[in-house]
Amino acid sequence: QLVQSGGGLVQTGGSLKLSCSASDRAFVNYGMSWFRQAPGKEREFVAAISRAGGWTAYAESVAGRFTVSRNNPKKILYLQMEELKPEDSAEYFCAAAYTTGAGSFRPDSVKYDYWGQGTQVAVSS
Repeated sequence: QLVQSGGGLVQTGGSLKLSCSASDRAFVNYGMSWFRQAPGKEREFVAAISRAGGWTAYAESVAGRFTVSRNNPKKILYLQMEELKPEDSAEYFCAAAYTTGAGSFRPDSVKYDYWGQGTQVAVSS
């Protein structure tokens, strides 16, 4: 089970940090990703991180502004969002994919075993 927190309303240029807490003791065995979905649009990939955190990947639209990280002992995934823009407004979801390797994975094609409940991010212009 993944439980998300954070999010809210922020002005353009502001920052927010999302958290995703896992209840599974095997959190370290999961590659983790963030996705978002804006009203009327399809869900899109935002960021991903490998099991041990040594590999990360970002959508081009957020690269350089967002940072994905994880704390395995605490079983928490984070998404630090900086320089937010109105087009970042969406519902954000964390997702966990059981991966057998410690390195990179295909966040757009891997099978996700768990999803968070979603959290809203709204960026005002």
